[in-house]
Amino acid sequence: MKAGVRTGVLERAAAICILTLCLSCLHVIALKSQLFTRHGGLSSSTGTPISYKTLYFDQRIDHFGFLEDGTFKQRYLVADKYWHQPGGPILFYTGNEGDIAWFCNNTDAKHLNYLTAEQALADFAVLIQNMKSTVSGAQHSPVIAIGGSYGGMLAAWFRMKYPNIVVGALAASAPIWQFPGMVPCGDFYKIVTQDFAKSGYNCDANIRKSWKAINNVSSTVSGLQWLSEEFSLCTPLKNIIDVAGFKNWLQETWVNLAMVDYPYKANFLQPLPRWPIQVVCKNLAFESTVSDYQLLHGVSQAAKVYYNYTGSSSCLNISQTATGNLGFLGWFYQACTEMVMPMCTDGVHDMFEPGEWNFQAFSDECNAMFGVRPRPDWAGTVFGGKDIASHSNIIFSNGGLDPWSAGGVTHNISNSLISIMIPDGAHHLDLRYSNDNDPPSVRAARVLELKYFKEWIKKAKKTLRHPHHL
Repeated sequence: MKAGVRTGVLERAAAICILTLCLSCLHVIALKSQLFTRHGGLSSSTGTPISYKTLYFDQRIDHFGFLEDGTFKQRYLVADKYWHQPGGPILFYTGNEGDIAWFCNNTDAKHLNYLTAEQALADFAVLIQNMKSTVSGAQHSPVIAIGGSYGGMLAAWFRMKYPNIVVGALAASAPIWQFPGMVPCGDFYKIVTQDFAKSGYNCDANIRKSWKAINNVSSTVSGLQWLSEEFSLCTPLKNIIDVAGFKNWLQETWVNLAMVDYPYKANFLQPLPRWPIQVVCKNLAFESTVSDYQLLHGVSQAAKVYYNYTGSSSCLNISQTATGNLGFLGWFYQACTEMVMPMCTDGVHDMFEPGEWNFQAFSDECNAMFGVRPRPDWAGTVFGGKDIASHSNIIFSNGGLDPWSAGGVTHNISNSLISIMIPDGAHHLDLRYSNDNDPPSVRAARVLELKYFKEWIKKAKKTLRHPHHL
C-alpha cells in the first residue's frame, strides 16, 4: 500500500480488493507504537503467494472541496481467482500507512493537507462504486471491509460512514479509542509489561532495572565505549543525547516484540523465533542482586534476539527498529493532525522510565516538523468516540498480548457490534496466514468471523431481492 506525494500527485491509501471469502489471503502492517517511533518492514509469510492484478484508478485529490479539481492514480490490487460471479461477495482490504517512499521529497503542506482518514475513506467509497459499475457481475456484490491496525480503524470507520457501500467490517487490532479522554494513557505500556512479566522469571523487573543501569554505566567515557561494543552498535554512543536515543530504541524494541509475539517463526517486523518474548526473557532471568554490567549484557543478548536472530547483522543501527519502511513520515503527519494518541509511562505499573503525556510539547514538535498543530478532539468528533452504538455489523478483534488492544473495543456493544478477544494473540494474528502452531483461540476467532460474514452476505442478498424489507 502506498500513501504519499509524487510530482504533485497524492496517494493516500491503496486498497486490496480480494474477491473471495478466504481469510488466509489477508496481510497487514502495523501501527506505530508511539508518536515519533521509527518502524519499518513489511510482513512476509511462508503461505501460498496470492495472485493479483495491479490496477490504477483516477481518484480525486480532494473529495470535500471544489477548488482542487485534480486527480491522482490510486493503485489497487484485485485477486479474483476464487470469485463467484455474478454477485459474489467482495472482501475489500483497507490500506494501511505503508510504503511512502516519495514522501521525503514532497512534504509541503499543500499536499500533506489531503492526507486524512476522511479522504482515504472517500477514496474507498468512490473506488468501490466505480468497480461495481464497471466490473461485470459485481453490480450487486455485497462488500465487506477488512483491515488490521490503522487499516482496521479505517475498516470500522468505513462501515460507520458509508453503510451504503459496505455491508460489514472486520476491524482487527484497531485502536479506535486510543484518543484523548477515551482510555488511560498508560494502558498501552502496561500490556507490554504484562507480556514480559508472564514470559520469563524476573523479565519485566530486570528491564525496569536496566534504565538506571544504563545511566550508571554511561556516566563515564569508558562506560559509553563498553555499551557501544556490548550492543554491537553501528555508531558508538558519545554523549547524553546519544544515550537518550539508545534508551528510546530499546523501549521501542520491547514494544515491537509485544506486537509480534506470535506462536510461530515470523518475519513481520524482523525475522523472529516462535514466542520471541520467551526467548528474549531467557537472557534476563537474573536475581535482584545482578550487577549493572551483567544485567546489560543480558539486555544486549535479548535485543539481539530481535535484531540479529539470523546472525546476519554485523552491527545494530539504533536509528531504526525494524527493516525497510512502514511509511513512518506519513504516520507522523497523521499523528500530528487528527490521529492524536496519548501514551505515558510511570515506571511502577510498567517496566519503562516515567514519561508523562505532554500535549503542548507534542504540539510544538509537530509544528516544528510540519507547520501544523494537532486537533486532539477531532477524531472523537468525526468518528463518534465511544458513542458508536447506533452503528452495526462491525467485528472488533483484539489479541490479549497486543498493546494496541488498550485502545480497542474489547466488549460487545450490541448484537451486531461484536468484540472477539484472542487471549494468546498478538497484533492482528487473526489476519495472518493460518499456521499449524496457531492457538485454538485464533482458530475459533476466524471461524466466528466467517460466521458473521456469511450472515451479513445472506442478509444483504435478501435485501437486494426484497428491498422493502429493511
